[in-house]
Order: sequence, then structure tokens, then C-alpha cells
Amino acid sequence: MESRSPIYLVDTSQEQYDTLATVLHFIGETCEAVASVDLLNKVNEHNPLCIILGGAIASSEDLFKDFSNTPFLTLSGQVTSTERNHLGVLSLPIVYAELTQLLHYCQSFHNPDKKLQKANKYLMSSLVGRGLRIQEIRYLVEQVSDSKANVLILGESGTGKEVVARAIHEISNRKKGPFVPINCGAIPAELLESELFGHEKGAFTGAFSARKGRFELAAGGTLFLDEIGDMPMPMQVKLLRVLQERTFERVGGTKSLQADVRVVAATHRDLEALITEGKFREDLYYRLNVFPIEKPALRDRQEDIPLLLQELLSRLEGDHKATLRFTQRALDSLMKHDWPGNVRELSNLLERLLILHANKIIDLGDLPIKYRHIDAQGDFVEQIQYSPEEEALAERDALCGMFGDAPVVSDESESFDESLGFLGHLPAEGMNLKSKLTEFEIEMIRQALESQDGVVSHAAELLSMRRTTLVEKMKKYGLNKDG
Repeated sequence: MESRSPIYLVDTSQEQYDTLATVLHFIGETCEAVASVDLLNKVNEHNPLCIILGGAIASSEDLFKDFSNTPFLTLSGQVTSTERNHLGVLSLPIVYAELTQLLHYCQSFHNPDKKLQKANKYLMSSLVGRGLRIQEIRYLVEQVSDSKANVLILGESGTGKEVVARAIHEISNRKKGPFVPINCGAIPAELLESELFGHEKGAFTGAFSARKGRFELAAGGTLFLDEIGDMPMPMQVKLLRVLQERTFERVGGTKSLQADVRVVAATHRDLEALITEGKFREDLYYRLNVFPIEKPALRDRQEDIPLLLQELLSRLEGDHKATLRFTQRALDSLMKHDWPGNVRELSNLLERLLILHANKIIDLGDLPIKYRHIDAQGDFVEQIQYSPEEEALAERDALCGMFGDAPVVSDESESFDESLGFLGHLPAEGMNLKSKLTEFEIEMIRQALESQDGVVSHAAELLSMRRTTLVEKMKKYGLNKDG
């Protein structure tokens, strides 16, 4: 994870500092209160992302000039300036969209060669993040948006390739036209040609009337060909011809129609490997791959997870009529997850939490087990990846291990019958098995903790269970390290 440049809060009141620090910390930024007299040393020590002025400093104009290479933000009702490094005024209470946009301006100030010329609000809200990878995506999107070049978006499933395609459309000169998506892998091969190019009446059995295809429906706008790597070879030939000649005919028709569309394609597959295997045409690949954009996996931009959570939450809370907050421990744990399902997995997790814990603060223990990558003390825990079935089996095996390794205590006055097991005879009046098992589990945990001087990790090892599982059981039964 890349190191973050700090944000210096200069001459803020305690109330202002508390508000700003809470919000900035939540979205993954680091901040520090600095007195104006100490600012020079602090800037020389660490070049900040920006300086936020909280008070009406008399020498503010001199301050802007003294630190001309550092971007400044001011709070509403305080300092105003026309200096080039005064990038904006931050309102209190904080408005999320305004804050992220102003912080992006500050980031762009440090990278003038990659500064978004339009600083488009749509880009900031749709391609959420503060890391270098997502900044690069926003830069590439803006550079290609008004050109006629075909774009190929690459990336794992769930990374948000369609979001990039829509962003290209929304800030282009074709934004008044339609955005028409089609999943090339979800439509049967025999129907795909009709879906793309349309058909005339009577072109085939069931064609009772003429129908426009996606190329016609997208006229004046953008056609998004999702999962292009799953397109059958015969259709690849026809698509190549359309891309070359910019004309097509409906199925069963003879009239040539103009393909007035911007083509954006996407795939999670390795097209070069498919070319080697003879499953994708090399000439089509080069025709589509004029301007490639690779959407990074979420595990490669984990510093963006707090911002993504906030953005996804703002989209979901209207449907669920509820909201959530996360503790820092929960956020730290989520930022250590590998996210094989990428942003889609993050969105699904958030929706699950909204259902289970509406209007609550999510702590580490509220996360599903596979998302708990730190313990209660904040230490990293190496996770073993379990399926739900394996999770249940692991828990059962731990309990069986406790029973199987238990010492056999017998009364010398009685002969021991191995067929009865170590518990001996079942009482004639019967027993509450669930209650007995709970008592036994509590006693074994207590003994394990005592024998290991309260060291939870050692006790867990003694009981052949994971540390996080033991911590949860201790919480459940009200046990502590001291027994």
C-alpha cells in the first residue's frame, strides 16, 4: 500500500480539528494539527498533500506565497485568496462530494502533467479513489473521451469495467447520445448477429417484424461490447468488417447502414492467450486495442476502500432506508482482504451488513469470519480460506479434538468399558446434551487459558482451533484471559 502524504491543519479550532480529522481519517487520509510558526519545518520534513487553513490568519497572502508549491484549502467564512495555490473553500459541515473533489484538485496540483483539464465531477463520483492507479484511470478516460479511437478495457471480473465505459461516454461529445451495452457472452451465438445488427421481417423463423440492432440503437452514442473475449469466431469476422468499413446490414437485408457509434469493448480474459489458442482474431484484437485501459483489481488499490465504502453506502442507503459506520479496526481488516470478487464483492458485503446491522457501527466482530484479518488488538492474523461448509467442519473438528484429546479419568473401583467412551454411562434420567456440551467447552477453554497463563494464541493452539474462533467463544461465554 502506497504511503500517504499528510494533510496539515493550520490554526483550526478544536471543534474544526475534530470534525476534519474524523472525516479525513475515515476516507484514508492522514492529518496533523500544525501551528503556523512551525509550518516551514513541517513542510520541509514531509511534503503535504495540502494545507487547510482554519483561521483568518492576518498574513495569509504571505503564507500562500511562501509555500507556492503547496496547495491550500480554506474553511468557509475564513480566508479568501486569488493565489494559484489556493484551490478552494471547504464548507462546514463537510460535504462528501465537495471534499473529494477538492482533495483531487490538490493531488492534481502535485502532478501537473496528469491534471484533469475538466476536473469533471462525474469522473470523481463514478471512478472513486485517491490512489495513483485510479488517478491514472481518470486521466486516461479524459484523454480518450473526445477522440474517435476504439477503447479496450481490461480487468478482472467485478472491477467495474462498465463504469469506465460509461465514464468515457458521459464526458465525451457523444454524451447526448445513448449508451448501449451488450454482453457478448450472455447471448447465444445464433442470436448475437441479430442483436448487434438487427434483422428484417421474415429474415428467419420468428422474425415477424423488422427490428433494430444495438449498432442502430447506439447511433450518435456509445456501444459497449462487454466480454468481447466470449464472442464466437464467426461474429468476430463480421464485427471486424463493421469496424473497418463503418457500415453494416441487418440480417436478411441488403441496405447498408452507417455505424455512427463509438465502440468500447471490455473483457476479463487474456486476449493475447486466446489469439495463441486460435480462439480470438488477431486483426480484431488490434482493431479494438487502439487505446487500452486496464482497471486494477481492488487488492491492488486497497487504500481506496474507505472512499469506496462511503460511495457505495451513499448509493445503497436509499434502498435500505438505513446507514452504517465502521470502526477503524473494521476498516483496517477490510483493507487487508484480497477481494477476489473486487468492487462487486465489496458492494455485496456492504448490502449484507446493511440488512443485518442497519444503523449500527460495524466493528471487527460484526464482519463475516473471512473478512477478519486482524485480532481484537489490531494484530494481523493470517487467514485460512474456508468455504462455508469447511468453516462449519473446522469448528466441529476443533470441538471433536477437544473431546478426543481429553484425559480419561476412571474410578479404580469400577472396571472401564471402552465402548462407553470417556464420559461413562448415560444417566438413567437422561441429560440436556446441549447444556453439557456448553459446560464442557467452557471448562476446556478455561483450563487451556489457565495452563497458558492467559495467552490466547497459545490456548487456541492447545485446543486446535484458530485464535479468532477462540476469541469469539470467549466473548460468547463471558470469559477473559484471567479466567
